[in-house]
Amino acid sequence: MVSVIPNYTIFIQMITFLALVFILNVLLYKPLLSIIERRKKQLDELESEIKLFNESVDKRAAEYEEKLKLAKSNASELKKEIIKEGTDQAKKIVDAVRNEIPLMMQEFQQKMDKEIQIARQTLDSQSRKLSLEIAQKVMGRSVQ
Repeated sequence: MVSVIPNYTIFIQMITFLALVFILNVLLYKPLLSIIERRKKQLDELESEIKLFNESVDKRAAEYEEKLKLAKSNASELKKEIIKEGTDQAKKIVDAVRNEIPLMMQEFQQKMDKEIQIARQTLDSQSRKLSLEIAQKVMGRSVQ
């Protein structure tokens, strides 16, 4: 029969391996996991800050757009009011001028009548003089 002599080196290697795994776990694996976990937490915090910042930006952009729409609306209403006021003033001016036209026409007609009367008087006096001069020249003597 064959007798087998147990080889204890395998047990020693197993114990050494397990000791190495335990030591590496304590010295390397756990610190790396904690560093990775901290970085993951930092990334999560940064992501949440980015989300909050984006929400804040979106909110401010929406507020800006709302204010811009309101300002455009106010400007449009103000423009309409100004145009209406301008139209009303133009209408008042046109109405005032239309009311003044008959007065101006009447004054012009009166001036024209006066000038025509003066011209007639001037022509009448000049025509009498001229006719007397013509009569004197034709008759060769003075006519009274």
